[in-house]
Amino acid sequence: MRQRVRRPVQAALFELEEGLYAQEETAWAKGVRLAGVDEVGRGPLAGPVVAAVVVLDPRAPIGGLRDSKLLSPRQRVRLARLIRAQAVAWVVGRVGPARIDTDNVLQATWRAMRRALGRLAVEPGLVLVDGHLHIPRLPWPQRAIVRGDQRCASIAAASILAKVTRDAFMVRIDRRYPDYGFRQHKGYATAAHLEALARLGPCPLHRRSFHGVAPAAHRGPGADDPRLF
Repeated sequence: MRQRVRRPVQAALFELEEGLYAQEETAWAKGVRLAGVDEVGRGPLAGPVVAAVVVLDPRAPIGGLRDSKLLSPRQRVRLARLIRAQAVAWVVGRVGPARIDTDNVLQATWRAMRRALGRLAVEPGLVLVDGHLHIPRLPWPQRAIVRGDQRCASIAAASILAKVTRDAFMVRIDRRYPDYGFRQHKGYATAAHLEALARLGPCPLHRRSFHGVAPAAHRGPGADDPRLF
């Protein structure tokens, strides 16, 4: 019975990976260096938006890449290690709650992406961005790819790196604010998180402009801490 369940799942994963390097193979054949960009954390009530950029090495393709949401935490951590070790270059950029509240989350996302790309050690010939929007004020050519984290290896790698980085940060910050459960929900609007917000009010990690977060006048524990970002 167990084997019957696992086989179609494995087949689906192999089908998903097939063709994932098509964008890279086309670019590499022309001598174009691709940089894949993706973000994590636009939806949560707390924590930063994290963007990652990855330039994969055509001599060392990484097997098993796919949308980070389709991987287990253990798989993501394993692949993130491979990405850091084998990619030509990678950078992570993040933007915190204060800037998200000031600029809105989309502007903060673009800022995190530009921040990561600006620190890249190599010059990209083409930037591939997950989604349907282009990053404003970018000095390099770019292409937006809808569902890019499912269709492009470089973007999938960026999505994994961004997810692992943000999750690790939320686990660390849980030690400072243990009553909110950040380790479990990573800042998303779970029932437990909403209950903690109603009981305690927001901490400095919360996005005061988001629906579901108590007004800024309701000062939660640690509200006098310096900014975390």
